[in-house]
Amino acid sequence: MTRRLALVITSVVVATLLVAGLGTIAVGNIRARHLTRIELADQAVKVAANLTQVLDNEITTESPNALKRRLNWLRVFREALDLNGLAVFTLKADGTLAGDQAPDGFEISWLSTARLAAGDTQVGNRGNLVYAASPTMLPDGRVLVVVLTDQATSGLRGASETFALAALATLAIGIGASIVLGRRLTRPIREASAVTMGIARGELSARLTEPSPERHDELSDLARSINAMATELERARVLEQQFLLSVSHDLRTPLTSIRGYAEAIGDGAADPKRSAEVIRSEARRLERLVADLLDLAKLRAKAFSLENEPVDLVALAAVACDGFRPDATERQIEIRHLSPTGAGRVMVIADHDRLAQVSANLIENALKFARTEVDVKVDVKMDVAALPQGASAVLTVDDDGPGIAAADAGHVFDRLYVSRSAPTRQENSSGLGLAIVKELVEAMGGTCTVGSGPLGGARFEVRLPLMR
Repeated sequence: MTRRLALVITSVVVATLLVAGLGTIAVGNIRARHLTRIELADQAVKVAANLTQVLDNEITTESPNALKRRLNWLRVFREALDLNGLAVFTLKADGTLAGDQAPDGFEISWLSTARLAAGDTQVGNRGNLVYAASPTMLPDGRVLVVVLTDQATSGLRGASETFALAALATLAIGIGASIVLGRRLTRPIREASAVTMGIARGELSARLTEPSPERHDELSDLARSINAMATELERARVLEQQFLLSVSHDLRTPLTSIRGYAEAIGDGAADPKRSAEVIRSEARRLERLVADLLDLAKLRAKAFSLENEPVDLVALAAVACDGFRPDATERQIEIRHLSPTGAGRVMVIADHDRLAQVSANLIENALKFARTEVDVKVDVKMDVAALPQGASAVLTVDDDGPGIAAADAGHVFDRLYVSRSAPTRQENSSGLGLAIVKELVEAMGGTCTVGSGPLGGARFEVRLPLMR
């Protein structure tokens, strides 16, 4: 990249020098032609005005005054001849010019005899050759045309060598600056490439030097992005390891119980009825875990489908509470289903089974951490900022447990995340339930949040568009 950058900068320098040099020459030539045209026109008019006196037929004597005048006019012509090409033509009655030989490079056809006959002075150029033609009337009625020519020069020819040396020096400086600048600019990119290759090899602790906060250029933003990516990948690896350990434990525990009771039944050392109940319970536990894993895989692949229909959120929450009440009673926890403000139904458009799964996951999560009470409430709130529809149905689940730690608040809905505060009882804590809640709620057009609740523990809140 350094080589390419040097080539680009060198090309820009060369192009700039060419444009500057050619532009200077072009402007100089244009200005030189303009000044030469003005000068030649003035000279042609002066020469033509005095030409009648030089060629006056009435001057027939060689008196001192006549000779003096003739010498003066000859001096004028001599000065003109020293500066420009000079030719004098006679304009004939048929509109043609005859007389002297045309100056080098000049063609009579460039002149308009009609304008000359009218007394107009003509000025023009062909390239750098500038010409001026001025007519004059002699006493005998003849029309003479004085033509002056000159080469317009910008005066830059003498400076060409100096310009060439300056251009070479500028080019050398440009090449040197491009190499230094290229190395300086590409060094952070090479470092970023090395770090990203290390991350690709599994070195997730690799980091770039963090730029200062006041720097906001592209390379600084790239360094911050790479560091953020590495941090997320490292965190994802830790979560994956935690998930694998958790799932391994959750699979091993029921399998161990099933195997133990099965062997006990085979040996005749256990009550078959009690053993069957334990095996069924542990099998259901395994079934829930496998179902969560399948749901997570479908959510990741966006392969699940929703069958939206009108759903009474109040009735759905009541059924969910009734389903967990036996388990809550066994744990000495009270589940309270609170009616919404003003008796009635709260209707939403959602997938009934998926919404029931959301409610069940939230209540099950609350039972893991609650000490004595879980409150499930459905209400209607007007909150224009929450949903585009303005009015939303709100399902809240509160518990009186330890609450959400500050370190966990931003990650409770992350996939595979396990809270640092372990539940008091041995539970399935693979970190899938809340992640599934978030995915399903957002798929149904809602939002879910977590915070502190009035019971002192956590509050999970689900908002869905209210059916109109």
